[in-house]
Amino acid sequence: MLNELKPENKPDIIYPCPFSMGYGIPRQQAWLLLKVFLTYRLILACLFVMLFFSRLGPGTGVRHDEYLFIVSGSSHLALTIISGFCLLRRWISYTVQAQTLIFTDIIIITLIMHACGGINSGVGILLAASIAASGLLIGGRCALLFAAIASLAILTEQIYAFQTHSFRDTAYTYAAMLGASFFTIAMLAYALAQRTEQSTAQQKTINQLEELSKYIIQHLQSGIIISDRDHQIRMSNEAAARLTQCSTMPDRLHAISPYLAEAFSYWLNDPSQDFAVIPLTDGSEMQTRFTALPTRHEALNMIILEDIAFYNQRLQQSKLASLGQLTASIAHEIRNPLGAISHAGQLLSENVELSDEDRRLTEIIRNHSTRVNKIIEDILQLSRRSASLRKKVNLIQWLDDYIEQFCAENGFTRDLFTMTSESEQAQALVDKGHLKQILDNLCQNALKYGSPEKKPISLAIRQHEQMLCIEVIDSGPGIDPSQRKHLFEPFFTTSAQGTGLGLYISKELAELNQAKLSYHITDQSQSCFRLCLPNAEQTLIDI
Repeated sequence: MLNELKPENKPDIIYPCPFSMGYGIPRQQAWLLLKVFLTYRLILACLFVMLFFSRLGPGTGVRHDEYLFIVSGSSHLALTIISGFCLLRRWISYTVQAQTLIFTDIIIITLIMHACGGINSGVGILLAASIAASGLLIGGRCALLFAAIASLAILTEQIYAFQTHSFRDTAYTYAAMLGASFFTIAMLAYALAQRTEQSTAQQKTINQLEELSKYIIQHLQSGIIISDRDHQIRMSNEAAARLTQCSTMPDRLHAISPYLAEAFSYWLNDPSQDFAVIPLTDGSEMQTRFTALPTRHEALNMIILEDIAFYNQRLQQSKLASLGQLTASIAHEIRNPLGAISHAGQLLSENVELSDEDRRLTEIIRNHSTRVNKIIEDILQLSRRSASLRKKVNLIQWLDDYIEQFCAENGFTRDLFTMTSESEQAQALVDKGHLKQILDNLCQNALKYGSPEKKPISLAIRQHEQMLCIEVIDSGPGIDPSQRKHLFEPFFTTSAQGTGLGLYISKELAELNQAKLSYHITDQSQSCFRLCLPNAEQTLIDI
């Protein structure tokens, strides 16, 4: 007997036949069928035992071998009771139990048939129920296999009876007809089970699609109302009740808003008037669109509701995008006079006749010109932010090469950094240019605030929430808890010489790569910036 086959991608389906891997039975249905068959088998076994020990006398209906009859009947009853306990406790897999019950049924009923006088006793017809059960419980080619085993058992019994002269006559023709009926029953049971499986699968698919449609409709940000021409509301989602400020959706449109009912009537008379702005009781407004929704039986109408605030938010985002372009243009214009101011300050500082006070003033001009120029460069970088070209990157190899390159570009020694990895294979989806820009900012901050002279900066690759993370850990004093919530805001800085745009740009680049940049304190009270990237081995579809 083979163990139960259960593919991981279909946990609710049992595949009991090893020769028909495509034939499956829903788990709950399979165990229910097994209980029904076990009940039938228990009744049959009790009848066999009661027939032998009935008041009509021992051996009633047993014309050939009483001992074989009682041993076979008792074994049948004992195996059924044992199987019942195994079924209730689920000690044995469904496949093993079903195959064992069918196989023992064929053997024991054949022996009882022989004890009752052979094939002419009529007991052999009970095998038909077992063959039908094999088609329902196991199905596939296994149903035909058990039909073949039952036919061979009948034929073997006839050959044995003929060789031992157990009975006056044998009935090979009847045995052949009985075997043919077994195959017919098996094929019919298999066809019935297959049709039932297809019907169950189709119904399950329909139910899943219906649940999915309901879920999507209920979780839409826009409100949906289905109404007929008489203003009767047939269906609505949660967003519709929220937007119309109704605790429960009424039956008619007029109960929601007289303006909505009036706009709906105008649209019915003139389909071109499919848009309206409806005032609400609290003074706010709601956008409404109407569209026809023809069905097979009747014509319904769909009313789409949208919050005016959401519309204004999208409009504001568009304005901010235009403002970003304007800011970039202004930054370019500021750069020219700023360059002239910086150059004039530099020339003025070269005058040998300047006093110390004036030389200090030129130094202030030069420092602040440099700072303003850095701010302008960061703003221009924001306005020029390119789309992410994500590729599969081996983080272990890339990070090792990055440390060498970073130290060479900035004149640092490699011993300022250490690198560790929890996994030998760390494949992430990320834009290499964006990743370098993020780590440049994090490493420069770590070297500036992290006391690398006490302990090297640690770059660690870890698995966190099914994502691959690069952690930049330093031993600095950390960031004050009151300042952490502003950490990634633009122009927020604790340094008199910083622009406050570095971490903001890094977070924007991370989100552009579907990554997450966060800050936390480790268990060793160390400051840690964590960049979590999508795992290339788990990401299948990029939308």
